[in-house]
Order: sequence, then C-alpha cells, then structure tokens
Amino acid sequence: MQALFSVMRDLVIANRVLANENVVDAFGHLSMRHPADPDRYVMACSRSPEIVTLDDLMEYTLDNDPVDQRGLPMYAERYIHGTIYAARPDVNAVVHNHSLSVIPFGVTRVKLRPLMHTGSTMGEDIPVWDIREKFGDTTMLVLNNDHGHDLARCLGDHRIALMRGHGCVVVGANIREAVMSSIYLEVNARLQMDCVRLGDPQYMTPGEIDGAQGRFFGELAVNRAWEYWVRRVNVSGV
Repeated sequence: MQALFSVMRDLVIANRVLANENVVDAFGHLSMRHPADPDRYVMACSRSPEIVTLDDLMEYTLDNDPVDQRGLPMYAERYIHGTIYAARPDVNAVVHNHSLSVIPFGVTRVKLRPLMHTGSTMGEDIPVWDIREKFGDTTMLVLNNDHGHDLARCLGDHRIALMRGHGCVVVGANIREAVMSSIYLEVNARLQMDCVRLGDPQYMTPGEIDGAQGRFFGELAVNRAWEYWVRRVNVSGV
C-alpha cells in the first residue's frame, strides 16, 4: 500500500514539475500504467496540471473508460494514453504537452534533433503525426480511440512523436524518465532554434546519442534530476 501511494504521489508531483518547467500550462496531461494492474492506467481528472492533487486521480481501462468516474470531469484527450499503453507493453508513463519550443518542428520541414547531451533523451529519430492525413479537417484533438490508435501507430517504438500544430507525446519506462525526456525535449528545441540562427549546428551522432541515453536514463541521473525539479515546486497538499 505504501509503495502504491509513493508512485501515485510521484504522478501528482510530476504534474506540478512539468508546469513549473514550462512544459505544460493550463493544458496537457500525464499518466502512468497502474503498478498493480497493467491493463489500467492512472491519470488526473480534467484539471490544469499545476493544481492536481491525489484526490483528482482516476483509473482508466486501456479502452479509456473510467473505472469509477466519481462525477469528475475527464480529459477529452485521454484516448492518447490507453491506446499507447495497449500498443507498447514497455511503456509505463505517457506525457502529452503543448511545449511551445517544440511546436515549430511539427509544422515545418526542420527536423528536431538532439544537439546537447541531455537532449539525447529524445532519441535519434522523432516522427511527426498529422491527424489530417487520415481524418481530414478536425479540431486536431485526439478525441476517440481511432485517433489514439493512429497516433500510437505513428509513435511506433520511438520515445517521442510530434503532433502537427498541436504538441507531442512523450513515453517512458516510468514517470521520472518521462518527465526528464519532456523537459529536455523543450530545452533542446529552444537551443536548436537559437543555434540555427547562428549557423549550421553540430548535432549528436547516433553513437553519442546511444551512449548519452544510457548515462542519463541511469537511476543515479534520473533521481538526481528529479530531486532538483521537485525542490523547485510546491508539493504541499499532495
């Protein structure tokens, strides 16, 4: 029971961390696969991430149906989460955000690429999902399982997929790893735009990316970064 409480608390804190690091604002959401039932996931009710509490957490099936809604409002784009968990047994955390520095790379021909060592957490290749290709003109929101399954197909075995004119999805083996990838995706995107203005950036090689990922996704580095980010937010009421 204590272990379950601890990971649930991490989920709440992760919401606040991503808000504080300017990865999410009023919108965006994150979830984790239920640690006791891989066919369910846990996510907050529809609230801005910065103010999520433990009482806001809800369980969902992988078909994105609430187990017990309790009269709470639900995120319209919950379909992102269950469809990815269904497609990727290796994934235990999903972040959806509208990171402003990332958006330009989903609507232009400029490829988002890691150029700093912590940016290696995004991986070598990042696909771009365009909802219009299969579904025509929409609100650009992921509002049903068909949308979600198509996004999960585009994500494939990658860590990140950009969403044209919308944002991105970031997945990880756990909440802390997904938070790290989300934060450094934003940082790397901002730096890449700065570097392009100066000239042709020297991007990381595939070998450098692979080596740096092994380093930064190690338990020591992930927990060190997590401790830093948590110290920067208000965790009262969690």
